[in-house]
Amino acid sequence: MARMQTAIPCLFMRGGTSRGPFFDEADLPADRATRDRVLLAVMGSPDPRQIDGLGGAHPLTSKAGIVRRSRTAGVDLDFLFAQLQPDRDTVDTTPNCGNMLAAVVPFALETGLAEPRGDRTTLRVLTLNTGMQCDITVRTPATAAGRRAVEYAGDARIDGVPGTAAPITIDFLDTAGSVCGSLLPTGRTLDEVDVDGVGRLQVTCIDNGMPMVLARAPDLGCTGYESVAQLNGDAALKARIEALRLAASPLMGLPDVREKSYPKMCLVAPPRAGGSVSTRCFIPRVCHDAIGVLQAVTVATACVLDGSVAQGIASVPPGRVKSVSVEHPSGEFAVELELHPADPQRVARAALVRTARLLMRGEAMIPASVWEGRPR
Repeated sequence: MARMQTAIPCLFMRGGTSRGPFFDEADLPADRATRDRVLLAVMGSPDPRQIDGLGGAHPLTSKAGIVRRSRTAGVDLDFLFAQLQPDRDTVDTTPNCGNMLAAVVPFALETGLAEPRGDRTTLRVLTLNTGMQCDITVRTPATAAGRRAVEYAGDARIDGVPGTAAPITIDFLDTAGSVCGSLLPTGRTLDEVDVDGVGRLQVTCIDNGMPMVLARAPDLGCTGYESVAQLNGDAALKARIEALRLAASPLMGLPDVREKSYPKMCLVAPPRAGGSVSTRCFIPRVCHDAIGVLQAVTVATACVLDGSVAQGIASVPPGRVKSVSVEHPSGEFAVELELHPADPQRVARAALVRTARLLMRGEAMIPASVWEGRPR
C-alpha cells in the first residue's frame, strides 16, 4: 500500500521571540524546489490561519531552521534560516534571523550534531543565508545521570517572551553588509527619497545584519508610540511605509523586493522608558510585536553613526563600548556595540543575550504527494 504521509524528524523550538520547526539538513530533500515545497507543507502555507500545518498565522511563527555540521574550517555548524509567510507560497532564505539563531546550538546538542564542551558550550555558527559567523554560548551542566545537557531554565529575561530562561550569548563576528554588501549600501548615512503620495523623506539605509530603512515616525504621520494593533490597523500608514520601502530599496542595490521579506522598515522616535531610542519595526508589512535580533543590532548601529535619522533622537552613552537599549512595543532590547578604535563610524563587534527552549520533539507529517522521503 502506498504511503499517504511522509514523516520528517524535527524539533519544534522557540528561538528568542520567534519559533518554528528545526531540521537536520540530512532529513530534507537535497533539491531546493522540493525542499521549499516540503517547508510550505510543514507550515501550512499559503493559508492565513496555516490551519493545516505548524505555522502560527504570523510571520514570527512562520519560520524554519535547517542545520548541519559545517563544511567550513574553524566553524562547527551551518545554519540556513527560512522565512515563510502565512498567506503566501514563498520560502525566503536570503535574510538572517537572529532570534531563530539562538536555537541553533541547542538543536545541534539535542540531536547529536554537536557534543557539549563543559559547563558552557561555545560553538561557531555560519549562517548560510548571508555568510555571517557568530559564536553562540549555551549552558550545558552535568545532569544527575552524569551526562551534560542543554539547560533551558534560568534567570535571563527577554521582552516579548513570558518568564525567564537560561541565557544564550550571541557574539557576532561580522554583520556589516549581510545582504547589501556594505554597512551603508547607498554610501551615505542620510538619504532623501521621493515617495509617491508622500513626498520627499529623509531615511537611513543600513545593513548591519539586516537590511533596513529607518525613518522618523513623525515624517510618516505618526508618533512612533502607537500600539502594534493601531499600526497594523492603519492601512494608509502601511501603504506609505510600503511605498517608502519600494522607493528606497533600489538605492540599496535591492531592485525588486515586492515578494521579499527585506528590507525591514523601522520608525524611530525619542525614547520614553529610559532606553536609547524608541522603535516600531515592520517585517516588512506587519508591525513587529517586539524587534528582531539583527534589526536591533542594525538600529543600534544607526544610533551611533553621525548624521543618521537617529541623530538628535537617540540617547547614546559615550565611550568606545556602548550599551544601546532599543525600546519596542513589548519592552526593550539591549545591544552591546564596540566601535573600531581607528574608525568611530565602524562597529567592530556586536553582542547580545537571547533565550531558547525546546517545545516539542517528533516528526512533521506532510502529504506523500509533496515528497515521499529519503530511501531508508
